[in-house]
Amino acid sequence: MDRHRWPTHQGRPLPRPADDLEDQGLGFDLGTLGRRRMLRVLGLGAVAVGVAACGGTTSAAAPTTAPGEIPDETAGPFPGDGSNGANVLTQSGIVRSDIRASFGGPTGVAEGVPMTLELTVADLARGGVPFAGAAVYVWHCDRAGEYSLYSENIAGENYLRGVQIADASGLVRFTSIVPACYAGRWPHVHLEVYPDAAGIVDADNAVATSQVALPEDTCRQVYGQPGYEQSVTNLSDVTLAGDNVFGDDSGASQLAAVTGDLTRGYTVALPVRVDTRTTPVAGGPPR
Repeated sequence: MDRHRWPTHQGRPLPRPADDLEDQGLGFDLGTLGRRRMLRVLGLGAVAVGVAACGGTTSAAAPTTAPGEIPDETAGPFPGDGSNGANVLTQSGIVRSDIRASFGGPTGVAEGVPMTLELTVADLARGGVPFAGAAVYVWHCDRAGEYSLYSENIAGENYLRGVQIADASGLVRFTSIVPACYAGRWPHVHLEVYPDAAGIVDADNAVATSQVALPEDTCRQVYGQPGYEQSVTNLSDVTLAGDNVFGDDSGASQLAAVTGDLTRGYTVALPVRVDTRTTPVAGGPPR
């Protein structure tokens, strides 16, 4: 089989391409779970691990997403949450609504088309009521497709990262810019949901890790603006259905609703339904 056409899951080649995802073996299952969640999941019981070692399917590999829960996704290689390098979540000033400027020393400001991001968090474990008091950390690339803290040109900046605490209706709101489309990925925003503000200093406290997909028509409007030139080509080379994160269901519960225009800026809104009874499986090794 041509290696470039080899079936993959979350960017990793399947060791048994003819078999179902849950039949790829324990080694693949643990790699999918990632080091941040591995000990937590293995702690569910040695029996499950023992069954897998004997050729059965480990319960840890079974989907833990409840109906209606936003899918768990990889935090990617640039989370800035301490799981892969810098931890911006321990810095004073990270709780803020306007994330366009760096804080705590760096002075850079991310330029681009204005975007207001509105996420409404609900907890399915309590019947879908608003998750008041939840802390939501969001981050995304700039209009050049680079990530603060990691990309060479802006490694000293920490903009386009911030935390908000959900109000009584479960709403958090961020002022930002529309992110670029970089090679190989559909335009997106990363998010992590924590049970409260005190928990944000440790990425293992996250109850959900996911991504928000941006609609194609909005992206095409934005990418015609100065500074987004490379996004035009990159967007033409990807599809939502073919994306390695959103492609399994074309982002059915992650595709944001957008209002606004280039003159006023855009409001990007998404309900984020989490279930605090389930075990998160995102946050695998960088890819």
